[in-house]
Amino acid sequence: MAALGNVERTTSSDVVFDKLFEQITSLELLPGTKISETEVAKSFGYSRQPVREAFTKLAGLNLLLVRPQRATVVRPFSRQLIANARFLRTAVELEVIHSAALDRDTSFDAKLKANLREQADAIVANDVSLFHDLDYQFHRLLCASARQAFAFDVIAANKAQVDRLCMLALTSKAVMEVLYEDHQELLKALFSCDSVSASEVLRRHLGRLNPTIDAIYTTHKAYFDD
Repeated sequence: MAALGNVERTTSSDVVFDKLFEQITSLELLPGTKISETEVAKSFGYSRQPVREAFTKLAGLNLLLVRPQRATVVRPFSRQLIANARFLRTAVELEVIHSAALDRDTSFDAKLKANLREQADAIVANDVSLFHDLDYQFHRLLCASARQAFAFDVIAANKAQVDRLCMLALTSKAVMEVLYEDHQELLKALFSCDSVSASEVLRRHLGRLNPTIDAIYTTHKAYFDD
């Protein structure tokens, strides 16, 4: 992930951040899991300083709960934080989609189409992890197409709050197929320069998590802190 998509940074702190971010959002590290700065540093062969920096970044994304004189833990889900993050992401991405529909950089069209084909392949292979990664890249490409690449840092920072929920929700081909169809409709609207339809599709797409969050709260209440 390289610090939320910034591929130019390759510090030790970024390496630790990227690895822990992946483990947390993929649920390899479950909510409430204790995590030791010393043990992480030892596993990477680093000093504690870059690990401490990575912990601080992850805490800033509300993915770690760093408690002085107490164990650091993977932050439990919070319905309020999730609601806040989804509100901000929706607001930003709607503007991105509006910009793309009005004046997109067509040099990204081929990459967007290729990404869709790869999503279809991931569905056939029932590869949830790959589909999740392609979904992430799809929305990054949308920002680039809108000539607003910087906006993805904001989207990614807020998307991180719900990525773990997505991993609990993306458990079947049927779910992936629905999201894939949304992506198809979104591209169709963008390529037709139809900002109204594109916005409607995006709202529907992002709103699909509403019943999922309620269901996950019921079935995995131990993972929540509110």
